[in-house]
This record gives sequence, structure tokens and C-alpha cells, in this order.
Amino acid sequence: MQDNSRIVSADRDKFYKIMITRLEGLLSSESDWLANLSNAAALLYTNLEDINWAGFYLMKKEELVLGPFQGKTACTRIKPGKGVCGAAAAEMRTQLVPDVHSFPGHIACDSASNSEIVVPLIKDGTVFGVLDIDSPIKNRFDELDAKYLQLFADKLNKYIDWSQIS
Repeated sequence: MQDNSRIVSADRDKFYKIMITRLEGLLSSESDWLANLSNAAALLYTNLEDINWAGFYLMKKEELVLGPFQGKTACTRIKPGKGVCGAAAAEMRTQLVPDVHSFPGHIACDSASNSEIVVPLIKDGTVFGVLDIDSPIKNRFDELDAKYLQLFADKLNKYIDWSQIS
């Protein structure tokens, strides 16, 4: 049985370490990629404060297609290089955006979003998708978030066979 209680810790390092441990618990006992990404999105959405969307876009036929998420309805397809998610995929690096309204070409799926962090899901040099988290608060995300969300993505890479997603 999984521990579904909300993670509470004033120490952000400890918070993220607990969350990544919980993620591993979820992933290690399930082999289905859809179930794992769905639980990963729910884990982020229910535990990160001041966010309004958490989920995944998956690379399919050379574009990002909406995957499992928590939050309001979202844009369904994003071309690499377009918006924050497309930039993360094209540049193969995390995009930490303090104010999305200042990001050239930002795609406003939810007008309430003001900041965003997008971590590319890269394995063996190939981008398989992105982890996208939005917040209604400007400057919500920082380098500590980026560090631990990259570790979150690394944990996904350990357990998910991205080649199963087509």
C-alpha cells in the first residue's frame, strides 16, 4: 500500500528527497508507463505548493503530445522549439521561466499561469518528452527546484521504457 499522505517539510531538500523516494516506490512496483506517468503527475500536483498544472508531454512523430497530467485542460500538441516545452525539448535543457509573459513565443494554455519549469526527459541522447509544471505565482521556481526535478526525471528514466510510447 502506498503512502498517499501529503509531504510536509519546511526543509526543501528533505521535501524533495522524500518525494523522490515516494516516486521510486511507485515506479518500482509497476511496469506500465502510463500508470507510472499518471502517478508521477499526481505526486507532483498534490505535493508541490503554489502550482496549477503538473504533467508530461511525450514526443510522438516529432512533436510533443499531451500525456498524463493534473490540472486544467491543456494544449494537446506542441512543436519542438515552440513555447517553453518546445524550447526544453529542442535545446535539451531545463527551462526555468520566472515570468512566462516575458518568454518569447510562450504558449498560454492557461492564462492563470505566470511561471513555469520544464525538464526534458532525455535517455541515451534522445528526448522522449518533457515534465512541465506551471504556477500562478511569478518566480515560483528556482535552481533547487530544477536540481530536484531533474533527479525526478532521472528516476523516471530508470524505470520507464520510453520506447514503448509511440
